[in-house]
Amino acid sequence: MYLDKALRELIATLKKKKISISIAESCSGGLISQNLIKFSGASEYFNMGLITYSNYSKNKILKVKLKTLNLYGAVSEQTCKEMANNLLKISRSDIAISTTGIAGPDGGSKKKPVGLVFIGVSTKNKIEIKKFNFNCKFTREEIQQKTAIKAIKLIKQTINFL
Repeated sequence: MYLDKALRELIATLKKKKISISIAESCSGGLISQNLIKFSGASEYFNMGLITYSNYSKNKILKVKLKTLNLYGAVSEQTCKEMANNLLKISRSDIAISTTGIAGPDGGSKKKPVGLVFIGVSTKNKIEIKKFNFNCKFTREEIQQKTAIKAIKLIKQTINFL
C-alpha cells in the first residue's frame, strides 16, 4: 500500500516536471521498472528498462569496462557507477538508475555478503551511488523488494533537485 502511494506521487511529479527516466537492473531483476510502469501513462516519463544480469550484458549493452568488472566485480560501487552513467548516455534520459547486488540465497561471501546492494542515480549534473547491506536473513524476494523501495526513494530525492 505504501509503495503504491509513493509511486503515484513520484509518477505525478515525473509527469508534471516532464522528467524522463531509465533503469538498468541486475539484482532487482526488473522490479523497479515493473513498478514504474504499472500505472497508465508510463510512456510520458519512462524511457527504458534493462535487465543486465550477466557481466556480458553489463559490458555489451551498458558498456561497463571489462577492466572494471574484472577488478571490482559486478557487485561494486564502480560497476554500479558505470552502469548508471552509461545508461544516462545511451538512453538520453534525465535520470538513470542502476542496481547491482547479491539477492541470495547463494552467491555471498565475507567480503560481499548476501544482501549487499548498490543503487546508482545519474543525472547530467551528478552521480550518486548508495550502498545498502540488507540483512542476509531476508529472502531473495524481500531483498529485491527493499532494493526497489530504496531506488524509488532515491528517485524522489533526485527529482527535487532537477
